[in-house]
Amino acid sequence: MTVEEPERRGGSAPDRAELAGALGVAHDDPLLEEALTHRSYANENGLRADQRLVFVGEAALRMCITDIVFHRRPGDAEGLLSQLRAAAVTAAALAGVARSLGVGAHIRLGRGEQADGGREKDSILADTLTALIGVVHLRHGIGAVSALVHRSFGDLIERLALLGAGLDWKSALQSLAVFKGLGAPRYRVEQSGPDHRAHFTAWVLVGGVEYGPGQGGKAKEAEKLAAEAAWHAITG
Repeated sequence: MTVEEPERRGGSAPDRAELAGALGVAHDDPLLEEALTHRSYANENGLRADQRLVFVGEAALRMCITDIVFHRRPGDAEGLLSQLRAAAVTAAALAGVARSLGVGAHIRLGRGEQADGGREKDSILADTLTALIGVVHLRHGIGAVSALVHRSFGDLIERLALLGAGLDWKSALQSLAVFKGLGAPRYRVEQSGPDHRAHFTAWVLVGGVEYGPGQGGKAKEAEKLAAEAAWHAITG
C-alpha cells in the first residue's frame, strides 16, 4: 500500500462496506472509487478525479435541499428559504455531514495533501460528499438522493432555521442598516501571516461607527464575524 492510500492507525485500508451501505451503493462500485479520488491522488496516479461526480451531485443536492426547506418551512418567505438552502450547502455544513458519515477515512489523497491534513479539510470533505451524492443519483435516481438528504440533512436544516439572521450576517446587517437609515456597511480587512497560512481581521463601518473585529482564515469569514458583531451591537 502506498502512503497516499487511506489507512487506519493499524495500517490497513478502512472497510468501505459501512459507507457504501449508508449510501445504498455497492462497496466495489467503480463510481464510488472515483468519488473518493481527490485530484491530488488522481494527478499522481493517472486516474480520473471526483470532479465530474461533484458536478452531478451539486445539482441533485440543490434540488433535494430546496424540496426539504420548502416543505418543512411552510411559513417562511422566499428570501429565508434561499438563505436556508445556501447555508445548508456551505463547505462547513457539507463537511459536518461528511464527518458524520465517516467519509474522511476513505478519501484517496496525494502525498502532499495527505501530509497537509487534507482528510480533515472542509473543502475536500464537502466536495467528496457532493461527489458521493452524485453516485447515488446516477445509480438510483433522485428519489434515492432525496431519501439520503432527508436522513443526513434534516436535523441540520432545523438547526439552521433557528439561527435566523445568523444564516447570513452580512445580508442581515445590510438590511438592518438600510432600515435604520445608516447607509451601506463598509468593510475593512487586514491580512497577516504568510500566504499559505494567512490570517484576516475585518471591521465594518455602519453609520459612522466601526464594529469588530472579526477574525478568520479567510477574508469572507472575518467579514461575516464583523457583521455579526455589528448586528448585535446595533440591535442590542
